[in-house]
Amino acid sequence: MNNKHTRRNFLKSASVLTGGLVIGFNSINKAVAAQVIDPSTVAHGFNAFLNIAPNGVITIFSPNPEIGQGIKTAFPLIVAEELDVDFKNVKVEQANLSDKFDRQLTGGSGAIRHSWDRLRTAGATAREVLKAAAAQKWNSPITELKTENGYVISPKGDKIAYGDLVEAASLLKAPENVKLKEAKEFKQIGQWHAGVDNEDLLIGKRLYGIDLKKEGMMNAQIQRPPAFGQKLVSFDATEALKMPGITDVVSFGNKVAIVGTTTWEIMQARKKVNFVWAKDKDLESDEDHQRIFQTNLDDPNSGKEMRKDGNPEKAFAEAHKVIEREYQCPFIPHSPMEPMNFYANVKADGTIELAGPTQTPGRAVNSISRLLEVPSEKISLELTKMGGGFGRRLDDGYALEAAELSSIIKKPVKVTWTKEDDVTGGYYRPAVKYRFKAGIDKDGNVTAYSLKGVGLNTGNCTRQDNFPSGAIDNVLVESVNYKSPITTGPWRAPIANFLAFAEQSFLDEVAQEIGKDPIKMRMDWLDRVIKDPVGKINYEPKRFKAAIEMVADKCDWGKKKGVSQGFSVYFSHNSYVAQVAEMEKVKGKPSLTKVYAVTDCGIVINQSGAQNQIYGAVIDGIGHAMYGKLSFKNGEPIQKNYDTYRLIRMNEIPEVEAHFVDNGISPTGLGEPALPPTGGAISNAIAAATGKRLYSQPFNLEDDAVESYM
Repeated sequence: MNNKHTRRNFLKSASVLTGGLVIGFNSINKAVAAQVIDPSTVAHGFNAFLNIAPNGVITIFSPNPEIGQGIKTAFPLIVAEELDVDFKNVKVEQANLSDKFDRQLTGGSGAIRHSWDRLRTAGATAREVLKAAAAQKWNSPITELKTENGYVISPKGDKIAYGDLVEAASLLKAPENVKLKEAKEFKQIGQWHAGVDNEDLLIGKRLYGIDLKKEGMMNAQIQRPPAFGQKLVSFDATEALKMPGITDVVSFGNKVAIVGTTTWEIMQARKKVNFVWAKDKDLESDEDHQRIFQTNLDDPNSGKEMRKDGNPEKAFAEAHKVIEREYQCPFIPHSPMEPMNFYANVKADGTIELAGPTQTPGRAVNSISRLLEVPSEKISLELTKMGGGFGRRLDDGYALEAAELSSIIKKPVKVTWTKEDDVTGGYYRPAVKYRFKAGIDKDGNVTAYSLKGVGLNTGNCTRQDNFPSGAIDNVLVESVNYKSPITTGPWRAPIANFLAFAEQSFLDEVAQEIGKDPIKMRMDWLDRVIKDPVGKINYEPKRFKAAIEMVADKCDWGKKKGVSQGFSVYFSHNSYVAQVAEMEKVKGKPSLTKVYAVTDCGIVINQSGAQNQIYGAVIDGIGHAMYGKLSFKNGEPIQKNYDTYRLIRMNEIPEVEAHFVDNGISPTGLGEPALPPTGGAISNAIAAATGKRLYSQPFNLEDDAVESYM
């Protein structure tokens, strides 16, 4: 994108500014240092800014899409802390797409980690410029001044409100290398704060893409092939076009769009269109997937070697005992509450207006630019709030559909998916099967460890440098990627979301086999990594241990009578989460009653938002481990809506107790890391309570009794 695109979008966002002090970041050289800028120049090289108006109100623009992870609250909170102003006096506006933001996306639990220093520097720079303006006014050394709650305060106790200083401050040059607060000085970061959108959500304000309405906008739904591996041969829309409100029925690519004035009219007309589909690729069924998994797991030459330490073949051959287990998960959809939707207006003047919920706005614009051969600087994108995503809205296919359809019908249009479209539309969490092996010597030491995974469209389905790599002398990790017509994509904590369950369940069995407490075994292995790691590792063993120690303390590990406990721990997205699930007998049967979760994600910005992220991830982890499954017959998903695709219910949610390791480290990921360990904690608790080990998800299909535990 060039500066024309940037200038238009950025000035739209900047139009709310009414003068005062503006702090910006220069993204051309990726410098963190902030500076005072003239509001009329905000489109010239700046990728984020805050404004202090004469009335004292502070505004910052949030570049990253808000998807429920709480960054629209956390971003201004970070600024408010360094600025020494009450968080209630800081407001945030969602920025539209601009190439001046160097990471304008939501994914990988990386928004806070990327923006932490930038936002703090913006707040601290504004604070120091305001102090400098006050120092001029009072003819006082700046070092003698302090700031508090939106005021600059002199040694005598005189106060000047920030709003009264902004005119003078805007004429000053910002200092370089401003001092940031130490974690122990934080007064607002780490406390409990309500979400900035809470009131608007409660009153039903139109914030989401599904709410969006524009002048002259048509509505549309799209019929896609009902089975993966099919193509469109023909369609007959004669009867549909006779129905009220229907204006167009057109095909493009392998799809047919029904266009009309209201969604309800379109849904009725869609039923009247006759479609003819034909086989284009293999039409896979569950039985085919089982064959693919087993054939590739059994073939010694099928896997790509991802890691090899020592001589695992020799170590396994010499082992006193070898434990081998297999674990499998199915495809599952993302199931966001808000269905997929997007608005596009391909105009006659050669520009394109886009709006909707997307985790990757830049990717959407660039893809549409290539598809329609329109320069990206002529495309604008308005970001809306998202009703969930979990990785689904990282894809840009639904945005491309809207843009292509608008270009065909020559009208602005919003494409909305039904829930059946969502469930059957692909981009699923991939199906995977793993085989784990551990070699044990006569003294009960694990001398060899291997993992081989077969994934359907996963890429590398392992995390070869994660724990327990580094703790065992002889390790072999292999991955097989089978290309299937069934489309897949990132699903909350990609790969780790199932791999963690398989690994942690296996390690629990290994601990049982060698007669060690499962926590003690892992702690011993981590001690080995601290002292003498084997090969490359991507984790910090001391942080791993700290999370484990805290969860063991919080749950009174091994000390409760009548309580069966299951332990699990995992590292992903630069964070560490240790969990313990507890089962007790309720009315004479085992019941999942509580989950403890301890997270090391560095500094917690907002306790309320952080706690909610943990609760949501644990509940999501339980629900999909227990119930989530898509089955396929001749390429077609059998489950199509929530009457057949099972989700966790309110009365099945156990108590969740969340804690955070307080270590003062800069923030790392939080939106995803608490989900991966949940399945392992649950399955290990079930094993402790019943003696039954679980090897496949969903658990309720492997063992009918499991559903009664909820």
